[in-house]
Amino acid sequence: MTTGFTLKATDGRARTGVISTTRGEIRTPAFMPVGTAATVKGMMPESVAATGADILLGNTYHLMLRPGAERVARLGGLHRFMNWDKPILTDSGGFQVMSLSELRKLTEKGVTFRSHVDGTKYELTPERSMEIQRLLGSDIVMAFDECPALPADRTRLEESMRLSMRWALRSREAFGDRPGHMLFGIMQGGLERDLREESAKALTEIGFDGYAVGGLAVGEGQEAMFACLDFAPEFLPQDKPRYLMGVGKPADIVGAVARGIDMMDCVLPSRSGRTGQAWTRRGQVNLRNARHAEDPRPLDEACSCPCCTGYSRAYLHHVVRAKEMIAGMLLTWHNLHYYQELMAGMRAAIGEGRFAAFEADFHAGVALGDIEPL
Repeated sequence: MTTGFTLKATDGRARTGVISTTRGEIRTPAFMPVGTAATVKGMMPESVAATGADILLGNTYHLMLRPGAERVARLGGLHRFMNWDKPILTDSGGFQVMSLSELRKLTEKGVTFRSHVDGTKYELTPERSMEIQRLLGSDIVMAFDECPALPADRTRLEESMRLSMRWALRSREAFGDRPGHMLFGIMQGGLERDLREESAKALTEIGFDGYAVGGLAVGEGQEAMFACLDFAPEFLPQDKPRYLMGVGKPADIVGAVARGIDMMDCVLPSRSGRTGQAWTRRGQVNLRNARHAEDPRPLDEACSCPCCTGYSRAYLHHVVRAKEMIAGMLLTWHNLHYYQELMAGMRAAIGEGRFAAFEADFHAGVALGDIEPL
């Protein structure tokens, strides 16, 4: 199978299509569960697949620290290592390095930093990032970029974006010719329209298999993020997938799809699950709250996941408060199931030309709030 992107339908600016890879098709809009260290926390790989996920995200930074990319390669690559036979996208490591600002040194060549695990000194460059992702064997590789936290002044944004574009070219050259694997470039430029346009032009001239909108969901808030997405995706090629990195809450996802985004990832479904938080069509539910202690009803009676079909709110409240391992497992499964149902609903709505109604129904459901306590 050749790799590529087929746009199936549009409705307004919302799009639905298919990304073809050698390990299967990715239906878009797609949400990618995050398997940071070769595992989606609290989930078996087959359970993640059962939620409807077509692709996982692996983390270059964490995997290079442990167990190490060379070791993963010797053991057959990331797919075999973690028992996941569907596509994997690996990020470049740039975002994690940004979050280590106190431990890093940034130069034109790349970033030198000390591991948060044991203090060992590492150097990450565009070339090394491409090498690590090749060793991991990921299907979609991300160019190495520098991602400043927001808010940031314009001078900082300009310098960072242009450095990222020089690194994008080096990433493209280091990636080389790898049939069956795709390389995505990453647009930067903060919230500035002209910098986003300049970045998109530079990336398009280099040429990538897909394009990410990077540097959002880093502290600017939803209103500012949506304002940027009102123009940024339109600077990118129509015939390539568009990936919004690190987003997010269900409302963020629906709003991003409405603005032309095809792919998203976030740790939120699994992280929320481990802290007793559930996402439902009526908004967020905190299972720690005492109101659930004697509630025999399911978390969401319309949901078909194992958490909702087999367990009561009272039980979930009990295992969350008792800090039992099953609490995070059940709630993570539910959250990932809900996210994938949301994506499937949007794909169907776009294909049938009723996305605006879907979006209105989504917000109306969330506005209802959780079911009344008994």
